[in-house]
Amino acid sequence: MSVARLVSALQFCPVICAPRNRDPAPSLQSRAFNLLLGQLPYKQQLASAEAVQAHVQKLALEPASFEPTGLGRGVEAVLTKMGGWPVYYTAPSSGHEGCNYVMFLHGGGFINEIVPAHWRFVGQMTRKARVCCVVPIYPLAPRATARDVVPATAELLRMLLEDAGSAKVTVVGNSAGAGLALAACQWLRDRGHRQPHRLMLISPAADASVSRPEQVAIAARDPIQDIPGIVEAGRLYAGELDVGHPFVSPLNGAFRALAPMTIFSGTRDLLYPDSVDLAERARAVGVAVELHLLRDQPHNYALMPTPEGRRARALIMRAIA
Repeated sequence: MSVARLVSALQFCPVICAPRNRDPAPSLQSRAFNLLLGQLPYKQQLASAEAVQAHVQKLALEPASFEPTGLGRGVEAVLTKMGGWPVYYTAPSSGHEGCNYVMFLHGGGFINEIVPAHWRFVGQMTRKARVCCVVPIYPLAPRATARDVVPATAELLRMLLEDAGSAKVTVVGNSAGAGLALAACQWLRDRGHRQPHRLMLISPAADASVSRPEQVAIAARDPIQDIPGIVEAGRLYAGELDVGHPFVSPLNGAFRALAPMTIFSGTRDLLYPDSVDLAERARAVGVAVELHLLRDQPHNYALMPTPEGRRARALIMRAIA
């Protein structure tokens, strides 16, 4: 059973918690969940380039469904096409007049389709924060690469910002989707377009090279990810571009004049040093950044059914409403 299926099978709802003044030890539920994640085969799929290639070939023969599953009650979803991509719009069933907007960009290493856990989160944002969510079903690598995906995503965001008028537009992305969100906003900035209200980046994949020496030790503690597979997925997504290109590794892009950012990461995520670097580089050029770096939390902890995940989602709900 994959991590995505496990998480999507669990019901979780955000709760509003008081802000914490320090980073406590991980909760018992979180420690147990880390142990459970380590017993599942997800990390094996990223253990080597060959494992990633086999996974991609399997998905090419049996494409995964991207249809909404688990949105929950009180949420309506409409499918349209923009730029040749399927794009879903969700809204509260009670009406969307006066609602703010969220563009949600899903994770999956640019090789995996949106999963029920993502849709459950979209449903929560729509219902709990009373926002309209725009969910592009962007094409996956190696069929599509960063050269096309980043500008197309940015153009969708530009149109949403224009259509939203005075309503607030927040971009929420997890993992690869968070990296895509950052690259798209850099693209908008470079072409003189306005930025969204805020970027909410959950465990952002900001540097596809995964080349920091300390990441080898972190990978040994990461229950979900491994370096060879992430590097191979990044190579497939890069296509003809170098993996260091800002479309692929937005940590290498410029950060001036970007939207304020909220970043969630944990020290059991082998990508967390990039989140720290991202926060430092953005702050250095005047971008407002909140970094929520929690001890012993895994990749994408903000979407997991733990106290730490619920607190993170509560922060997200307040920010987007």
